[in-house]
Amino acid sequence: MSPKHPSRGALRAPTLIALVIAALGAGVGLWLVLEPMAESTGAHAPPPSAVTVSLDPPASAPDGAMIELAALRVPAAIEPAEAPPPPPDDPGIEIAAGDAWLSYARPFDAPPGTPRIAIVVTGLGTSAAATGAAIRLPGGVTLSFTSQGRNLQDWVDKARAAGHEVMIDLPMEPLDYPALDPGPQTLLTSLTSAENVALLKWHLGRAIGFVGVMHSMGSRFTASPDALRPILSALKVRGLIFLDGRTTSHSVAARLASSIGLPRAINDRFLDDHASRDAIDRRLAEIEAIARDTGYAVAIGRAYPVTFERLAKWLPTLAERGFVLAPISALINRQALP
Repeated sequence: MSPKHPSRGALRAPTLIALVIAALGAGVGLWLVLEPMAESTGAHAPPPSAVTVSLDPPASAPDGAMIELAALRVPAAIEPAEAPPPPPDDPGIEIAAGDAWLSYARPFDAPPGTPRIAIVVTGLGTSAAATGAAIRLPGGVTLSFTSQGRNLQDWVDKARAAGHEVMIDLPMEPLDYPALDPGPQTLLTSLTSAENVALLKWHLGRAIGFVGVMHSMGSRFTASPDALRPILSALKVRGLIFLDGRTTSHSVAARLASSIGLPRAINDRFLDDHASRDAIDRRLAEIEAIARDTGYAVAIGRAYPVTFERLAKWLPTLAERGFVLAPISALINRQALP
């Protein structure tokens, strides 16, 4: 039986227009980018084209200051039925057990002692323009794709052909769910372990070629050992990496992953909680300081034009300042646990 999942209402275009008018009347600025998505050719059709407005909390924010904003989706005029996750006995696309992440890892070599910085760009695969811009970044940047993206395997193949390591965004329950909703097939603390593992299998079955997963939202789920343990155990069996995004300081993901022998990495900073040049540059400076002090640092950025702009300017300067850009696999199990 497919996992039970709370129904989610669609926010139609007239509702969006009303929200925009209300926001403008209240003096609130709202920036929406509408962009058509490529046609899906996958067996499990993801949701139709959407407008997304999302913010995630900084990894360094104090307790009580965590904010997660759900995606605001505007369905296409013709909306295909959403494909349910496959039943647990449906093999889907199997991921090889053992060392799958090593098979898909980017070759990496750096002089001993050189501080390593991994940059992960998340939320890719729903906008052709943003995804193409991310793929044009240097190959050392790791790219993470939403499993709901259309033509996902094509994007993964293009990213890997350009030299990038690839991850999958795994939607997990935030503290304020369902008011804040990461989207269809979200892993929930209210579901059974078997139901959540079946959902995980659906996400992993959307493509092959990725080294691991990172979570989208997840401030409640990653703080729940009972809910998280079966997921991390399943990832270990499949030979994948888990990146703890640290959307809450109460996350147990990194420690739990280490305790079961799952390869893990830990986010140190979100680059673009404030999507401005100055704010992103300050975060990049913080990442450099962390890498200089500890030898390793991980930063997560979104598919924003300003993020790509600042990265394109900053990345070519790393070597001259004594750093090396590393794929996420080059930082596995090297960071101190929080």
